[in-house]
Amino acid sequence: MNPEPEIAVLVVGPANRETGGIARYIAAQREHLPPSVGMETYDIAPSADGEGRRWLVRELLHAGKRALRFPFQSRPDIVHVHTSHERSFYLSSWFVFVSRYLWRRPTILHVHGSAFDTFVQSESWLVRFFQRRVFAAATAVIVLSAYWKHILEPVSGQTKLFVLPNAIDPDEYDPHFDVTPPHVVFISNHVERKGIREFVEAVEQLQETGLAFRVTIAGKGPLSYLAAGLATRYQDVSYVGYVSETEKRALLDSASIYVLPTHAEGLPIGILEAMAGGNAILSTPVGSIPELIRPENGRLVTPGNADDLTTALAALLADPTLVRNMAQQNRTLVEEAYTWQEVAMQLTALYARLLDRPHEIDRDTPPVVIE
Repeated sequence: MNPEPEIAVLVVGPANRETGGIARYIAAQREHLPPSVGMETYDIAPSADGEGRRWLVRELLHAGKRALRFPFQSRPDIVHVHTSHERSFYLSSWFVFVSRYLWRRPTILHVHGSAFDTFVQSESWLVRFFQRRVFAAATAVIVLSAYWKHILEPVSGQTKLFVLPNAIDPDEYDPHFDVTPPHVVFISNHVERKGIREFVEAVEQLQETGLAFRVTIAGKGPLSYLAAGLATRYQDVSYVGYVSETEKRALLDSASIYVLPTHAEGLPIGILEAMAGGNAILSTPVGSIPELIRPENGRLVTPGNADDLTTALAALLADPTLVRNMAQQNRTLVEEAYTWQEVAMQLTALYARLLDRPHEIDRDTPPVVIE
């Protein structure tokens, strides 16, 4: 019989979705926290994807119902609220205010979101005022990297900021470091921000170079027709659409170069997954990516510039030894610094610290990173 958890945590966020970075983080958080932490979730995901006025009205009513029910939940020891920018932040603010001021519980605001840097630099004084009130209500604010710490210091203050990166389980991957011909993969949403348009253009240009390589494009979205068209024109290009987590891991294991020419990011879990799968990384210097990808393990190119992307990808395809070395370094880096085992220990230490229970922190647990 399992002992009763010593710390009861209520996690607020889009907990019951199959896709989305925050939803995947919450699922992994539940799986990897130790038995001493009892975790419950309060789901605030939209009821369904959609658009239009009728959908918006339905979602507003749905969100309002969840917000009104929240104060009547059983009160945990700690509330851990996951948020992103704009709509997500405004929705999350209610749960922060209730947890801190009505329940009087330590409340963590965990900031994700590719455009949060733009959001906190809003020209609206009213938006900036509201942001400060939300951050003031939070007991602690978790950010993904030193970059995001620097961005949020002016609105939240330094003392409550905790740097805790995204994480994965490397044991779920079985990388193949010698792939012939090189296998290039793109796995992401097919929207402008993810750079799918530049990627398709780069692959098209490289077809004229004589370089031997194959390409697999996974994911879906409004620009999926670009991937489908490319696969129709070239035999060595495959478009596989949406893939399950199991299929995605197998695809990354079989690949050698992972390309994400994104225009804005936080700390992409997709890049960490590709590193665990044994890939060199080709991406852009946005968000936390430059802290993760250096010359020894990947290449960074200008966002939105298909020519830069083409040149960098051609150089990698022409040097299989370099790609293999990058891939091996990426696998090692993930194992050393971005595992859920490490992050779960640091989360547990933070929970105990906020409850002033240092005796509950295992002596082998490293301190929470405050950079």
